[in-house]
Amino acid sequence: MKTNENHSLRLSKCVLVPYRPKHVLKYHEWMKSEELQELTASEPLTLEQEYEMQKSWSEDDKKCTFIILDGSKLASDFGNEVDTMVGDVNLFFNDVDCSTSAEIEIMVAEADTRGKGIGKEATLAMMQYGIATLGVTIFTAKIGYNNKLSLALFHRLHFKEVSRSEAFQEVTLELVVTESVKSFIGSSLQEYLVSAYSE
Repeated sequence: MKTNENHSLRLSKCVLVPYRPKHVLKYHEWMKSEELQELTASEPLTLEQEYEMQKSWSEDDKKCTFIILDGSKLASDFGNEVDTMVGDVNLFFNDVDCSTSAEIEIMVAEADTRGKGIGKEATLAMMQYGIATLGVTIFTAKIGYNNKLSLALFHRLHFKEVSRSEAFQEVTLELVVTESVKSFIGSSLQEYLVSAYSE
């Protein structure tokens, strides 16, 4: 998405940066994992396809993607971004009936980073960015039955189950943006700073 291509989000535990070609190789290595393929309902791509995907997503106004960097390992000058990559967070504007509805996805790929609050913080930050910058009014999340960690996370963020698909073995959760939701997100983020990003 062009909107976020020059934005980074600085948070207390992590930094979110736009998905650039330099991130693709590590992302591609992550997605060779059968566990991550199952958790994200993804099919493995060739490296060439992964580069093509990154390019198309960066230009697609219906997809907003940030790479999650571990703030505790990140040099202040962004010099070691690839080494500190731990996952990604996305918004997809695919609802033909509501242009301000966005599906949110979070992936913490590095196992040793899970359980430290980075996924929660990155999700909250993406929600804040979606509301304040992209005008999101409804968030949805589609999560596989077996993805207990993600289900627990989104329930803690006040998402409510609206449907189940036995065919896809997934639950659809929803959160309507209200003033109380905005207040909850704002109070849950210890730090949130949108700043200019350049390579």
